[in-house]
Amino acid sequence: MSEKVIKVVPVVKTEKVTEGVFSMWIKDKDLATAAKAGQFVSLYCNDGSQLLPRPISICEIDTKEETLRLVYRVVGKGTEEFSKMKAGDEIRVMGPLGNGFTLEGTEAILIGGGIGIPPMLQTAKSLHAQGVKVQVVLGYRDSDLFLKSEFEPYGSVIVSTEDGSVGTKGNVIDAIKANNVSGDVIMACGPMPMLRGIKAFAQENSIKAQISLEEKMACGIGACLACVCKSKDKDHHTNVNNKRICKDGPVFYAEEIEI
Repeated sequence: MSEKVIKVVPVVKTEKVTEGVFSMWIKDKDLATAAKAGQFVSLYCNDGSQLLPRPISICEIDTKEETLRLVYRVVGKGTEEFSKMKAGDEIRVMGPLGNGFTLEGTEAILIGGGIGIPPMLQTAKSLHAQGVKVQVVLGYRDSDLFLKSEFEPYGSVIVSTEDGSVGTKGNVIDAIKANNVSGDVIMACGPMPMLRGIKAFAQENSIKAQISLEEKMACGIGACLACVCKSKDKDHHTNVNNKRICKDGPVFYAEEIEI
């Protein structure tokens, strides 16, 4: 389906995952068929004063039920509106958008931090379905381990917490080192400091790394150039050293970009 098509789709279910974090299932055959791990959709508010769509990563894809699951944090009026929707409500959506993870390797290390955890769930499911050995490392602030149990059917799960209440005290790199986690490819999504650490770790250990960047996006299709990051090579669209996160990403090989 065209990335520029905006469709009105039904909401199947909305529920609170943890404080400030909500899960929404939407139903559409075309979306569910086309979507891939690491991509996102743009959701439009019904409130006319909120003009720009909200980009939200895809947490799960259910092709049998023709549904997508979106897990997001409430950070403003738009996401607050989404959190109050109920089954049977309708929402405008554009997608699936962007380039997701390249499913590769024989032993994959999946890393999620904070609200970067949700998109790693479908990535774990997709890799597991391909027979890849999956090791998941999740970083939390404290003992509120949202979504952790949902990863467990697809691989081993290791946790780091900033306060040390569960798992390894520290960050995801501390947890990887403490548990001797190894693999031939890393796939990660989370806050920028975490991604910088992962890029450095991958380079030091000669491991291929794919990282998903989070950024404010306006158009979602690469036209407005509002979401760019520095790149190693010149972008053919702008002829400067940048990449459009919404169009060229959000997933990049770590060596392609400067963060």
